[in-house]
Amino acid sequence: MRRSLSLVVCLVLALAGCKAKEPADKAAISKDLQKRGTIDLAQQIAKDSYDAPADGRLKDSQIQMYLKVREHEKQIAQVAKDEMKQHAQQADKSKNSLAGMIQGMKALGSAADFVTADLRAAKDLGYNTQEYLWVKQQILAVSTTAMAEKFNDAMKTNFDKAYADAKKAYDEAKDEQTKKLYADVLAGYDKSKNELQQNVQQDPAIAFNRQLLSKYENVLSAYANELEKYADKPGDVQKSMQELDKKLEEAKKK
Repeated sequence: MRRSLSLVVCLVLALAGCKAKEPADKAAISKDLQKRGTIDLAQQIAKDSYDAPADGRLKDSQIQMYLKVREHEKQIAQVAKDEMKQHAQQADKSKNSLAGMIQGMKALGSAADFVTADLRAAKDLGYNTQEYLWVKQQILAVSTTAMAEKFNDAMKTNFDKAYADAKKAYDEAKDEQTKKLYADVLAGYDKSKNELQQNVQQDPAIAFNRQLLSKYENVLSAYANELEKYADKPGDVQKSMQELDKKLEEAKKK
């Protein structure tokens, strides 16, 4: 009985510790934002340098770095966003006054903290910010390219169907004028299709990085997470991206 009671007490204390951890993290982040402003952060970043590889290829360790920074960035960005809203509301209540102007300046400062949340996160975790920025650029290139390919595939499916309909109309045309009309339409489809095909041609580095990134997450996630920071409700962008992905996949099958 005593043993069971001890286990229950330990469990309650553990759960209480978990609940208390998040506010403590937010308080620590808020304190750091006040202590280390964007100018201080910029001075720290200026000391970093990185020589990117000529082949543009990522390493496993760099993707792991990006994912760790992104998780910490979310925490910082949320605190900065909340403080920006609070300052903006206070500024609006005290508009045309010195207090309102001060709150307005604080809101701008929080906006700067929000924009630089990823760099602050990289610094907090002890990473080279210039290397991080390069890695982030490569990963976003992979993610946006994957999205563009999905749009191209959906458009290609529509082009193929439209081309087949135009070709049938051309073959069934009874007079030369009608045949010429559909011949011009077919030529236009061929040109558009070739342009789409050229857009699909992929940089070898992007193809390599895409395969590497897919070991860790869906390649569309990076683009979705970048947009997620600006959403009012967490998960909205990811949900919208999943729905869009589903619709594009369905369009390819029609």
